[in-house]
Amino acid sequence: MQGLILAAGMGKRLKELTQNNTKCMVDVCGTPLIDRTMRQLDALGLTRIVIVVGYEGQKLIDHIGTLDLITPVIYVNNPIYDRTNNIYSLLLAKEQLIEDDTLLLESDIIFEDRILRDLLDDPRPSLALVDAYESWMDGTCVTLDEEDKITSFVSKADFDWSKADRYYKTVNIYKFSREFSQTSYVPFMSAYVETMGMNQYYEQVLKVIALLGDGSIRAKRLSGERWYEIDDAADLDIAESMFDDDEGRLSRIMARYGGYWRYPKLLDFCYLVNPYYPHARVVNELQANFPMLLTQYPSGMKVNSLLAAKNFGVRPEHILVGNGAAELIKSFMEGFSGRLGVVRPTFEEYPNRYDPEKTVVFRPDQGAAADNAGLRYTADDLTAFFGARLGAEAGAAGFTDALVLINPDNPSGNYIPKADVLRLAAFCEEREIRFVYDESFADFADEPEPTLIDEKILAAYPHMIAVKSISKSYGVPGLRLGVLASRDEALIAALKKDVAIWNINSFAEYFLQIEGKHHGLYEEALAEFRAERERYLAELSALPGLTVYPTQANYVMCELKNGQTAHEITKRLLAEYDILIKDLTPKMAGAGQFVRLAVRNREDNARLVKALSDILRA
Repeated sequence: MQGLILAAGMGKRLKELTQNNTKCMVDVCGTPLIDRTMRQLDALGLTRIVIVVGYEGQKLIDHIGTLDLITPVIYVNNPIYDRTNNIYSLLLAKEQLIEDDTLLLESDIIFEDRILRDLLDDPRPSLALVDAYESWMDGTCVTLDEEDKITSFVSKADFDWSKADRYYKTVNIYKFSREFSQTSYVPFMSAYVETMGMNQYYEQVLKVIALLGDGSIRAKRLSGERWYEIDDAADLDIAESMFDDDEGRLSRIMARYGGYWRYPKLLDFCYLVNPYYPHARVVNELQANFPMLLTQYPSGMKVNSLLAAKNFGVRPEHILVGNGAAELIKSFMEGFSGRLGVVRPTFEEYPNRYDPEKTVVFRPDQGAAADNAGLRYTADDLTAFFGARLGAEAGAAGFTDALVLINPDNPSGNYIPKADVLRLAAFCEEREIRFVYDESFADFADEPEPTLIDEKILAAYPHMIAVKSISKSYGVPGLRLGVLASRDEALIAALKKDVAIWNINSFAEYFLQIEGKHHGLYEEALAEFRAERERYLAELSALPGLTVYPTQANYVMCELKNGQTAHEITKRLLAEYDILIKDLTPKMAGAGQFVRLAVRNREDNARLVKALSDILRA
């Protein structure tokens, strides 16, 4: 068995990374891709490795010469790499191809070591490695029968999204027997190039062979093994987040702040959304209108304020819509001056956007409440603390003090009942303090009608603003929707002027338009969520070495008390179970080892509980 690598291409989409290097010499997690591939092949005991070079070929040859490999390496040169495609590179190596059984692979793929070993150990002589199609994949797909016979090749032009669950993506790693190369592949390839030219792909020959139906090459399906094709800088970034060591992988994944649909096997218990909404009816309505929403401009701020006003029962001059609550928080904080009161640890979007020298912090786990590991606090705790610290300079030039309350709080899940929140609003109103009430998670609370986005409430507390992340509560983070409401019309007008007139897209606008008629389904989803949360918390509470704190949100804060660190648990869950959770320890000022776990649906929650049980009971 020999290895054959196609490495003649220029890798133009990697831009400056391949300006003076071949594509396969690009570093992935500090190691050139070709180094990894060559060492994987070198470990197999092959007779030789054949490499077809072209662009910057001598640099690649010189580099490989430094790798101290056991397996002999020979090179085939493609002098017209810039005018041909990979079928010509393979044609140039046809004499080598027919001399031995061959592992054929392209040089821009990164993959787990065991993939090649499993391919070699499979007794079937000729195999095309394939993987069940996922949304990040691009290129040729195939369909298979029950015996792994390739029944069709599916080009980009022929791809049918309604059949995507039946497709398999070719990984561009193959095992060709010498007989298959001699009697089938090489003769067909030579004829194909003579007929169709050199600017083709070698998989087209496999398509022709598959159409003959002789079964001379079968598919080998991957079963969860990791691989990635690196064509551009974005691919490189994803590949590094998949193939770094456990520590690096966790760091890289967390630094992405979402976009985890690119990792279909990853189960996200870190970012927080409603697991039971939107209902299928809502999704179907959005899908039915997809072409229109994609190709039409959204409305401006005035119309979207009307839609939000209708949904939340307030006047349009008292509410504005944001590209997520984060846009509205940013706009408000940039226009604020004075001293800002916050509870910490908390959702950092507010304090991170303000001067720490002008920030007054209440920590429920310090001072007289130093043993308060669960970060419980009440409205009375806040009025007692901030009463002596805020508002003393109210009315002074340039000062408009504010108190921020996240309720339920993030990450603790601590919840202050609505009646007590209104007492806190009255406390701020009496002192002319701006009360910033973030109720992004309030819909998950057991209390009925927890919202303060209500025209009568806003009227009673004109210094209050209420912020809500629709992305979180309604389970549509991809739409990026949030609202901010206040009776302070001058403030709302200033914020509307600050944000872009088209700050949300047509999909988000349409969601606002149809939400009212589906609101009953939303309430049903919240009831289903609360029942699952109760069951889930009971299961978590039964795990050894884990203290589960009460929560009214769609997440729960847990303290580890079995000697393991939160960082280690977080790292192991990602590395061994493809589950991502939030390590809270950096937020806790050395008070202990804490994690935050999202509440998802029953199936997902069961998977996390099982993984945690395995780790905690080990």
